[in-house]
Amino acid sequence: MSKSVINSDKAPAAIGTYSQAIKAGNTVYISGQIPLDPKTMELVDGFEAQTVQVFENLKAVAEAAGGSFKDIVKLNIFLTDLAHFATVNEVMGRYFQQPYPARAAIGVAALPRGSQVEMDAILVLE
Repeated sequence: MSKSVINSDKAPAAIGTYSQAIKAGNTVYISGQIPLDPKTMELVDGFEAQTVQVFENLKAVAEAAGGSFKDIVKLNIFLTDLAHFATVNEVMGRYFQQPYPARAAIGVAALPRGSQVEMDAILVLE
């Protein structure tokens, strides 16, 4: 099975020892995305704006891999406050159509750079 690194300049550069995504065969593993603006590498303000930015970052990496949100089979969402879950659902509805991917939402104590939300994803390309 071939393995390749996926990189997009439309998503934030990796800020650690990881790749934006790895493609293994027809499966793409997107690393956790936080709401960094890829141009400034600064967090965007406000929970809804952070959620939108995370989806935009995931979209950019998925597209760089040759996929889209319709190819996402698993989405993990990490929240510092589970009270924001309804907002995540509303914003997610702007990006996905049925059938929705499998998903987990996990409450965490903290995220990198003080982010309120982080997501990673697995895509299967046709």
